[in-house]
This record gives sequence, structure tokens and C-alpha cells, in this order.
Amino acid sequence: MTDATVNMDIGAPTARRTIATTDRYADAEAIVDRLADDGFPVEHVAIVGRDLRYVEQVTGHLNAWKAALSGAGSGAMLGVLFAVLFGIWFAHDGTSLLAILVYWAGFGALIGALIALAGFALSGGRRNFASITGMQAERFDVVVDAAFADDALRRLAERPTVPYAAN
Repeated sequence: MTDATVNMDIGAPTARRTIATTDRYADAEAIVDRLADDGFPVEHVAIVGRDLRYVEQVTGHLNAWKAALSGAGSGAMLGVLFAVLFGIWFAHDGTSLLAILVYWAGFGALIGALIALAGFALSGGRRNFASITGMQAERFDVVVDAAFADDALRRLAERPTVPYAAN
């Protein structure tokens, strides 16, 4: 196992040791869960993703109608949030609350659609696809504060962790 220094907060760096390296997050999570079940003080444990990469998964073609629909949905959700906030103060009965919800949802949908259409038009066709972005790690290190690492390794050796099996 290797030594690692991981600074998870603003304070001084904490010396940590890597007690396990896995290819899947679920396996690293199972190791920490195993330690927690055994009564180990898991506040001294961290799961660190290594070799991060940015992944953009294309989900489909984007045209003006799809952009407007997506913007309208987002705007309606924001409108409902405003409706609930305003409804707390201004609604006098159930009917007025419903009216406030409908008004703000419609207003939000309209503004959201217009903003999305403007953004789509300004892109000039350079980005006519929809996508979801995220970060992925190649491997995951389970690291433990150096003072607790030997105890963690001993506990894991006594009763090995069964790797997480995806269904």
C-alpha cells in the first residue's frame, strides 16, 4: 500500500494511507461499509477518485423546438418555485394559490422557452445536439488517516469484504 496526503478541508493536510484500490466506486463503498459495520471510526476514511476524465454523453439531436421545450420545462419548474414562495404570502385561499401556481408556471415556461430559443439561435448551429456531462474516475482509492490505517487493514483481513455485485 502507498502513503497519500489528502487535504479534504481547509486545515492542515492529514497523512493518509491507501488501504485498497478498486476499479469501481461500488467496491470502494463496500469496503467502507464493511469497516462501518465492524465499528471502525469511518470519519477517518475517504474514497478518492483517481485519473479523472470529463465525459460528455450526446443524448440526441437538438433543434429549435426541442430547445424551446427544454427551456419551457426548466422555466416552468423555476416558476413553480416562485409560485410557492409568493403563494405563502399572497394566497388567501386554495383558489388563489392555484391561480398563482398556474400564472408563475406559465410565465416561467414562456421566459424559459424564449431564453432557450435565443441561446439556440446565438449558437449559429455550432451546437445542435443535447448532451449530459460528468466526471468519471478510472480507479478509486480507499484512504485512511495514517494513525488508523493498520487497524483498518487488520479488520479487513479478519473478514474480507465481498465485492459489490451489480444486479
